[in-house]
Amino acid sequence: MKVKLFSYNQLDTFVHRLSGVTKLICFLLLTSAVMFTYDLRVIVCVFLFSLVMVKVAQISLKQVKPMLIYVSIFLLLNFILTFIFAPGHGPELYGSRHELFSFFGNYIVTKEQLLYQFTKIMKYLSAIPLGFIFFLTTNPSEFASSLNNIKVPYKACTSLSLTLRYFPDIQKDFNDVSFAQQARGLDNSEKAPMKDRIINTTKIIIPLIFSTLDRVELITNAMDLRGYAKKPKRTWYSFRALNKEDYLSIAVSAVIFAISLFMRFVVVKSMYYNPFI
Repeated sequence: MKVKLFSYNQLDTFVHRLSGVTKLICFLLLTSAVMFTYDLRVIVCVFLFSLVMVKVAQISLKQVKPMLIYVSIFLLLNFILTFIFAPGHGPELYGSRHELFSFFGNYIVTKEQLLYQFTKIMKYLSAIPLGFIFFLTTNPSEFASSLNNIKVPYKACTSLSLTLRYFPDIQKDFNDVSFAQQARGLDNSEKAPMKDRIINTTKIIIPLIFSTLDRVELITNAMDLRGYAKKPKRTWYSFRALNKEDYLSIAVSAVIFAISLFMRFVVVKSMYYNPFI
């Protein structure tokens, strides 16, 4: 059986016991700590912290393996294209230039360029595990009720909850249509050549779009029949109040974010940390 992507798994871990709002706040604080700086020291610390939290949340490799493959391809292409189109951008940002070697004439590899591109990749790698933690450990209904408790309109909360629930459903529909197409002779398995798999996958998209539209109409009609949005407030089956673990998690994330700002504005006094000067 294929593992569903972005599907909530109900486990009894420290991360799973946190409120959905807490995980959202921590996610925003930690990703902001990474995005507001190019200090490799801060980014590596956040990256290691995110890996520890993935371990605490008991997220297995098979749950995120397909997404890791796509991310790896994206990062590799990003690294190559960045150097091809901007081989001297690193020295411009860091204000120094230490050449290592050159090839193909004008392409000169510098320490600053390698540092810039490696730091940019680490920024992505630091944020990706945090996204995995949020999607795989957050109950959509509990997350929506928590948002509504902090005065977010419940219509927006319900829409967000349905969106989070829909990710695994899309994958299930894709697999169902794929198996139906394979039964009709369209091989989309790993045994087929890559070209045929791409062509056959495009043939799945149209039936998937129609099934998606049918589901949207079905959900809309069901909500209308139950009188959804007829009143300004609503109750929730799933709600989790903030506890000590939530406040502790927010405090730790806020401290990491504050350290990132302190390193940028006080210690380094620049967004770009240059260890070569």
